[in-house]
Amino acid sequence: MKVFVKARPKSKEEKIEKIDENHFVISVKELPERGKVNEAIRKKLADYFNVPLSHVILKTGFSARNKVFEIKI
Repeated sequence: MKVFVKARPKSKEEKIEKIDENHFVISVKELPERGKVNEAIRKKLADYFNVPLSHVILKTGFSARNKVFEIKI
Protein backbone atom coordinates (compact mmCIF):
# COMPACT_ATOMS: atom_id res chain seq x y z
CA MET A 1 0.00 0.00 0.00
CA LYS A 2 1.36 3.41 -0.95
CA VAL A 3 0.88 6.32 1.42
CA PHE A 4 1.46 9.93 0.39
CA VAL A 5 2.67 12.17 3.21
CA LYS A 6 3.16 15.90 3.52
CA ALA A 7 5.76 16.39 6.26
CA ARG A 8 5.64 19.29 8.68
CA PRO A 9 8.92 19.37 10.62
CA LYS A 10 9.62 21.60 13.64
CA SER A 11 5.97 21.53 14.79
CA LYS A 12 4.94 22.36 18.34
CA GLU A 13 2.84 19.21 18.61
CA GLU A 14 3.08 15.86 16.88
CA LYS A 15 -0.02 14.67 15.04
CA ILE A 16 -1.33 12.78 12.04
CA GLU A 17 -4.06 14.33 9.90
CA LYS A 18 -5.80 11.94 7.52
CA ILE A 19 -6.82 13.70 4.30
CA ASP A 20 -8.20 10.61 2.55
CA GLU A 21 -7.44 6.88 2.40
CA ASN A 22 -3.83 7.30 1.18
CA HIS A 23 -2.95 10.95 1.92
CA PHE A 24 -1.75 12.24 5.29
CA VAL A 25 -0.24 15.37 6.81
CA ILE A 26 2.16 14.43 9.60
CA SER A 27 3.59 16.98 12.02
CA VAL A 28 6.74 16.09 13.98
CA LYS A 29 8.98 18.01 16.37
CA GLU A 30 12.27 16.90 14.81
CA LEU A 31 14.48 19.18 12.74
CA PRO A 32 14.98 18.35 9.05
CA GLU A 33 18.57 17.16 9.36
CA ARG A 34 20.26 13.76 8.88
CA GLY A 35 16.95 11.98 8.21
CA LYS A 36 15.44 12.64 11.64
CA VAL A 37 12.10 13.71 10.17
CA ASN A 38 11.90 10.66 7.92
CA GLU A 39 12.55 8.33 10.84
CA ALA A 40 9.98 10.08 13.03
CA ILE A 41 7.35 9.82 10.29
CA ARG A 42 8.18 6.12 9.78
CA LYS A 43 7.57 5.51 13.49
CA LYS A 44 4.28 7.44 13.40
CA LEU A 45 3.05 5.47 10.38
CA ALA A 46 4.06 2.14 11.94
CA ASP A 47 2.06 3.01 15.06
CA TYR A 48 -0.91 4.30 13.05
CA PHE A 49 -1.17 1.19 10.86
CA ASN A 50 -0.11 -1.14 13.70
CA VAL A 51 2.73 -2.75 11.72
CA PRO A 52 6.42 -3.29 12.57
CA LEU A 53 8.78 -0.43 11.73
CA SER A 54 10.50 -2.64 9.15
CA HIS A 55 7.24 -2.74 7.13
CA VAL A 56 7.31 1.05 6.55
CA ILE A 57 9.68 2.01 3.72
CA LEU A 58 10.38 5.50 2.36
CA LYS A 59 10.23 5.27 -1.44
CA THR A 60 10.56 8.89 -2.61
CA GLY A 61 11.01 12.33 -1.07
CA PHE A 62 14.07 11.79 1.10
CA SER A 63 14.76 15.53 1.30
CA ALA A 64 11.34 16.89 0.26
CA ARG A 65 8.21 17.70 2.23
CA ASN A 66 6.08 15.48 0.01
CA LYS A 67 7.01 11.85 0.58
CA VAL A 68 5.79 8.44 -0.57
CA PHE A 69 5.96 5.52 1.84
CA GLU A 70 5.23 1.87 1.13
CA ILE A 71 3.53 -0.02 3.92
CA LYS A 72 3.51 -3.80 3.89
CA ILE A 73 0.31 -4.93 5.59
